Amino acid sequence: MKVITVSQLNRYIKTLLEGDRNVAAVHIGGEISNFTNHYKSGHLYMSLKDENALVRAVMFRGAASKLTFTPENGMKVIVKARVSLYEKDGSYQLYIDSMQPDGVGALQVAFEQLKTKLAAEGLFDESHKRPLPRCPRTVGVITSPTGAAVRDILNVLGRRFPMAKVLFAPVLVQGDGAPPQIVDAIRRMGSIEEVDVLIVGRGGGSLEELWAFNDERVARAVYASTVPVISAVGHETDFTICDFAADLRAPTPSAAAELAVPDAAALWRTLESLSERAEQSVLRRLDREQHRLKYLQDKRCLRSPLFYVEERQMRLDLLTQSLLKAAGTHIQRASVRLASDAAKLDALSPLKVLGRGYAIPYKTDKTVLTSVHDVTPGDHLEIQLRDGAFTCTVDA
Repeated sequence: MKVITVSQLNRYIKTLLEGDRNVAAVHIGGEISNFTNHYKSGHLYMSLKDENALVRAVMFRGAASKLTFTPENGMKVIVKARVSLYEKDGSYQLYIDSMQPDGVGALQVAFEQLKTKLAAEGLFDESHKRPLPRCPRTVGVITSPTGAAVRDILNVLGRRFPMAKVLFAPVLVQGDGAPPQIVDAIRRMGSIEEVDVLIVGRGGGSLEELWAFNDERVARAVYASTVPVISAVGHETDFTICDFAADLRAPTPSAAAELAVPDAAALWRTLESLSERAEQSVLRRLDREQHRLKYLQDKRCLRSPLFYVEERQMRLDLLTQSLLKAAGTHIQRASVRLASDAAKLDALSPLKVLGRGYAIPYKTDKTVLTSVHDVTPGDHLEIQLRDGAFTCTVDA
């Protein structure tokens, strides 16, 4: 009897599994569970399960770096893997070479995941979006130098608003090298003071061809741009992360050019209309002022200033006469009232009483005597008569 070790057994089973072409490269569908992302090593560990069974799996860093989405627990996927044995614990597992979501494209999953992430960070908030300048001095254009998009943009800009300058930054618009070039172009355009608005985009294509504009780096560069950005990627039905982060989304590159600049012909018509209205307004004002001037010229005070003075002098004379007449009447009435009041006072005057033979006796202190008890023999008194006064001495 030959005795072998556990390690030998596991190694033998591993050799059998790895030598079986039926499990060397299999496509397996299942639901992810027990997912672990080892950030330091870059390896992904998980289990794949269905209703009745479960198998452990690992995806090493090299293969994991090629994923365009982030695996999650509960996600149904299809993996291409080889079956082998992990000798240390004697369990077999899958070594995944590639993975894609089951039923939904990997790019679409990645799109939704990034959209959710950036929306939560506020990169799509309406409060951050800026209005476009009404009449930009310079329009920055970031797109491919060879595609139809740049020709469409330049044609529309030249036709609608030839006064604006166009600053063109040629970049790749698809492939791994596209996002860094787009990000760099956005930053360089933002550093140029005279650039007032940016158009970033490309013509239509598949989701894979438009994927550079779903790159997180591009979205963050658009959000951080110091210049308002119009996103013009693909056709009207195409939506990218760049569209959500931009200040304005245009359905096509041509539409972006129309949104970026005003229509010079329409502006000219507006200016002509405003000019005509201003001219009519000035003419109406001139006509009113001419009528007013004619009215003033016809006034006698301007045609004959002396007449105006003489007329005022005549009025002054009339006012003077009226004043004198009123003053005389007032004085006459006052004189009558004064004579009446004087007569009344005269009737009440003590002198009238004295004129009828009465006298007023005063003591030396000018106190009027009203009783015989107020005097004693020897007092000196002053007697006031109608026409004078004399002194006397009281004998008894």
